[in-house]
Amino acid sequence: MIAKLLIAWCLMALCVAIHAIGLTAALRWVKRRTTRLDGRFWFATWMLIRVAGWTVLMHLLQIGIWACFYAWKQGMPDLGSAFYFSAVTYTTTGYGDLVLPPPWRMVGAVEALTGILMCGLSTGFFFAVLSKVFGVRSGVEPN
Repeated sequence: MIAKLLIAWCLMALCVAIHAIGLTAALRWVKRRTTRLDGRFWFATWMLIRVAGWTVLMHLLQIGIWACFYAWKQGMPDLGSAFYFSAVTYTTTGYGDLVLPPPWRMVGAVEALTGILMCGLSTGFFFAVLSKVFGVRSGVEPN
């Protein structure tokens, strides 16, 4: 069990690294573009759509990494099932129609915890971008 938890920890660490790299890239991109906004609602909205799309892409990449691991270790019958299982686990939807073999179930639990953390990080980042794009400052009402 310790070996499987170590594997899960490595997968979690990889997800955190992917997320950190992706959010850093997005932050640099947003910083270069927010100076041109100046009340341009549709430009700002389009920027938020792109940030949301980039964030979802990062999550899908992480889900794919877990899925490839499950398929590689025969935790799931095929890559399609593994991707589906990983998506419902990472997002904590947890339908329960597919389950990992008993020795690997704690790995799935670590994936769910990782998904919660990464989605929370994405939510915080998206809120920060939203605040920057629309000029909202803490304690100050927008005009």
